[in-house]
Amino acid sequence: MPLEQFLDGSDAPERSIAVLNRTEPEPFQTMIENLFADQTVSVSEDVSEEYENDTVVLLEDGTVVASSPLRALQDAILMVNTDLFTTGTRSLEETTVPDVLDALAGTRFTLRGYPESDTEKLLLVLISRYIEKRAYVEGDGTLRSSFQRLSRIEDEQGTKVVYQRVAETAVDVHVYGQPGWSPSSDFPVVAHAGHGIDFRTSWFVIHDPPDGADHGPAALLAIELENGVWDGLWSYDPQFVDDLLAYITAKL
Repeated sequence: MPLEQFLDGSDAPERSIAVLNRTEPEPFQTMIENLFADQTVSVSEDVSEEYENDTVVLLEDGTVVASSPLRALQDAILMVNTDLFTTGTRSLEETTVPDVLDALAGTRFTLRGYPESDTEKLLLVLISRYIEKRAYVEGDGTLRSSFQRLSRIEDEQGTKVVYQRVAETAVDVHVYGQPGWSPSSDFPVVAHAGHGIDFRTSWFVIHDPPDGADHGPAALLAIELENGVWDGLWSYDPQFVDDLLAYITAKL
């Protein structure tokens, strides 16, 4: 079975997002609602004396499990586009994920890319770059990433710079995709090329750190269902990451 099988085991609890005590203009509320439109995560607005103005909270079964300032979401995802990442305008060091988004690990999303949506796919792009940052900061372990086309590493300057920087550390970097690019001698990554369905349709970024690392394992997996439409999730569950890596190292 292809990589898509690993999405079927998603069993995240019921989750919702609420914007509390909003003083920012209405369009910011609309942006958050649009970001999660047609997803299993609902978005609402409320007033609460327990929280400061312009606070965004994530609820699981009605209980708050994470919170972030609305400003953090604006800076991370609402007021940016994917060009910041593909061109390298936003560096690894500048990549941050607000707690309310990070805590959505395990939630399965169906997201559209450009031109159908300017914002939906950005959620996966942000988490991908965040996992790459974790690998870079840790400076050890293994990073495995799929690009569908290996040539994307060369075509996207920001992506190329990120992987060059990670590869210059002690991280063992492996990249996957359809053939069309090979790393040069001064680009120390291992390229895996193929034409099978996993190479053609998968997008994954997986960091497996060494024992005793500051961060645990992290993985994003998304499958392109049709042109520009992605089904995916991210996870910090060690068993999920182990199973995913076992499949990739054996099959790809």
